[in-house]
Amino acid sequence: MAEVSEAMVQVRERGQRHGNPFMEVLARPGALPFSAAGVIGRMPMSMFGLGTVLLIASVTGSYGLAGIVAAAGSVGYAVCGPQAARLADRFGQRRVLRPLVVFFAACTLALICCAELRAPLWALLITGGLAGASMPSLGSMVRARWSALLGDSPLLHTAFSLESVADETIFVIGPAVVTLLATEVYPAAGVVVAMVACVTGTLLLAAQRRTEPPLARAVPRRQGGSVVPAPGLVTLAPVYFCLGAMFATVDLSTVDFAQEHGHKPLAGFILGAYALGSAVGGLCYGSRSWAAPVHRRFAITLCLVAAGTATFWAVPGLAVLAAVIFCSGLGIAPTAIAGVSLIGQQAPAGRRTEAMAWLTSAISVGVAAGSAVAGQVIDAAGARWGYVLAACCGATAAALCLAGLRRLRVPAMVGPGAEAAQWAGGQT
Repeated sequence: MAEVSEAMVQVRERGQRHGNPFMEVLARPGALPFSAAGVIGRMPMSMFGLGTVLLIASVTGSYGLAGIVAAAGSVGYAVCGPQAARLADRFGQRRVLRPLVVFFAACTLALICCAELRAPLWALLITGGLAGASMPSLGSMVRARWSALLGDSPLLHTAFSLESVADETIFVIGPAVVTLLATEVYPAAGVVVAMVACVTGTLLLAAQRRTEPPLARAVPRRQGGSVVPAPGLVTLAPVYFCLGAMFATVDLSTVDFAQEHGHKPLAGFILGAYALGSAVGGLCYGSRSWAAPVHRRFAITLCLVAAGTATFWAVPGLAVLAAVIFCSGLGIAPTAIAGVSLIGQQAPAGRRTEAMAWLTSAISVGVAAGSAVAGQVIDAAGARWGYVLAACCGATAAALCLAGLRRLRVPAMVGPGAEAAQWAGGQT
């Protein structure tokens, strides 16, 4: 108990010295290097799919063909990401990431060669699908490191907030960079830069063994033989699927809405306001502690996002849309942070990375499905009906969350020294 009390005092003193909780989490030993490596390695999240579309379209002249190849990569990533995360939980991130990223680089180079040589569709689909399937899911692995480093410390949600803000920054910068490279430098340049960023960040992360989560070679299954790594995934997977469909629909509808008003280039700025609102919300959410349980926070912020999305169809013009979309975006990062937090707390240590990866896969599949459906709706009825579809997706996500809210509750630790032990565990 004396050691635990001393650890708690050290934590409080460190917080008083830094003042800023984001600076406090980054001051933990090894935190800044692995977080920075994760940001570099995650750049392809926002670059690879778009870069593939621009590359294939430039050599074939067909956006339809380019979209099919990019979709193959997205499906491969959604299916194989959790499997790679499961292997990382069992054998260690270093042993999984190194061969995986080498295979990803080889498949990406093969995709570029096939595109340049104008290979048949089946060759593009195979290389594109394998490249997507082997792209490391670094977001879940970085968050697993934060969970191992901080334990159940209240600062964990600050760390997850930091990562969510980084994700939003990636999605603001990445598309602009890959478009500039593909259109102004060389069609394959965007894909090449995305590949280099992924390889560099992944190898830097794999080299940091000090913060690597401990191995768990044998994880006992839950009663009833369930293979689900966390009970909350039964609720969160369909919720994240609907959110992915909602985001994709909002993106396509905004582009069409701006075109209808004669200012198509402004669509990028409006969607940037969406990401900016999310980043601001994530910073505000992560800079303070919250008394409400995490499952309740998730439900509240999700309902706020859905309510905001339900207003898009009625906006009169682009200026109002930019303001409304910024306000709606304020709840996105807090929703994502709370979702990852509760899954990270529910899942056993040996399956935490896998559990978080399933969330990424669910939202990726939702984006693919939402893009396909929204494109048909917008072509047939226009942008406003696209926003109506987005509102339906958001409302469905909120309804699924409320219906399965009991599964999202995180069991509290019991015992007089539980909280102190958790605080001390976050320091080791």
